Amino acid sequence: MSTSSNRHDLVRVLARKDVLALAFGAMIGWGWIVLTGKFIVEAGSLGAVVAFLIGGAAIVLVGLTYAELASAMPQVGGEHVYSYRALGHLASFICTWAIVLGYISVVAFEAVALPTVVQTLFPDYPVGHLWTIAGWDVTLSWVAVGSIGSLVMMAINYLGVTMAALIQRLVTMLILVVGVLFISGALFRGQVTTLEPLFTGGSGGIMAVLIMVPFLFVGFDVIPQAAEEINLPFREIGRVLTVSVILAVVWYALIVFGTSLMMPADALGGDVLAVPAAMQAVFNAPWAANLMILAGVAGIITSWNAFYIGGSRAIYALAHAGMLPAFLAKLHHKYRTPTNAILLIGLISSLAPLLGRPAMVWLVDAGGLGIVIAYLFVALSFLVLRYREPEMPRPFKVSQGKLVGILAVVLSAGLTCLYLPGSPAALTGVEWLIFGGWMVVGLAMYAWAVTHYGKAHTARMMAPRD
Repeated sequence: MSTSSNRHDLVRVLARKDVLALAFGAMIGWGWIVLTGKFIVEAGSLGAVVAFLIGGAAIVLVGLTYAELASAMPQVGGEHVYSYRALGHLASFICTWAIVLGYISVVAFEAVALPTVVQTLFPDYPVGHLWTIAGWDVTLSWVAVGSIGSLVMMAINYLGVTMAALIQRLVTMLILVVGVLFISGALFRGQVTTLEPLFTGGSGGIMAVLIMVPFLFVGFDVIPQAAEEINLPFREIGRVLTVSVILAVVWYALIVFGTSLMMPADALGGDVLAVPAAMQAVFNAPWAANLMILAGVAGIITSWNAFYIGGSRAIYALAHAGMLPAFLAKLHHKYRTPTNAILLIGLISSLAPLLGRPAMVWLVDAGGLGIVIAYLFVALSFLVLRYREPEMPRPFKVSQGKLVGILAVVLSAGLTCLYLPGSPAALTGVEWLIFGGWMVVGLAMYAWAVTHYGKAHTARMMAPRD
């Protein structure tokens, strides 16, 4: 097998602020704008907060396992590297291909979210009816906005990680400023009475929100994917990753709480964008709602951008190791970006708007299952390596590591069970079709790659480097 380049051609250009903006910005995309009202309706104000705290605790524990492993093995591919060393060839592919589904589902989600937010600002812009899916009319103008947006983000990432990081920093700062204005205003002007009902649907309501949490928090794991492009001491990579997860947990909990303070539950149904409506209520002015929608657009950009980076690096790592066809490991001779992997993600996400707005929920759930499967594999890898290789250098070493690892495995397995048949929040037929189709296509390419390149090639590519 040959590729046009090798891992050493990735350039270490990402500073601390770039890495933090990359991870935090990835976790606060558009979902908090469009789904917060649904969370409160499903579980109640306090129930939604509890779901985020439970899910956030699980993600923090998983994040700690990532932090240690990323500092110990700072190689492109993240999950791919850890699971290969701990669990072997096939497990490494399944783990990484599952997280790639999560990344691409987010990129595709944002391609559907962009025309949704444009329609909020310009209600009459959808024209040119194409077809109807799940009761929702798909129009040509609506599809064009999402597809063009995805192609623009693809071009930005094609031209290099430095440009992508600069855009990420600027846009994340805008989100933070608007978020602080909203939360502080809601705390001062909100009414405790609007928090009722505190809980809706009991444990089932909380689980209905909890199933979406992994999708919303995916993003911190972009840091390990880009490890060979981060210009930080290895110990600091683990610290920044951990901080980014904690910040995201606090962000989501406060957004839900602030919205509940300003908006009664009976005003959150239908197509109401709860957070912009709550922002308008805080300042009693329409401009405030538009400002929050602008922050949501900024969230689309940060999430879109980060997952182009994470997804393309994961695909590149698999191809470089001989687990996918070699053309996906090509690096651009000038920009040092995995061009064909980026083009593949751009193609898939540009087609997502053809499914219309119902695709948002399908992508959240199907991608969420891929994410928690990858988290489970990483937590297992963490535990295996703690027992098998206790002397392995770990610049960022988690205290009480074996306990953290066990809890991360249990919680990741529990989150995975939420998606399975029999659970109140089980995947639907369409969502299983998306997940199953993705895994079948991936395993077919994996089988082809192993036949052509062999596992010995993978062993050479994955050998630890000094």
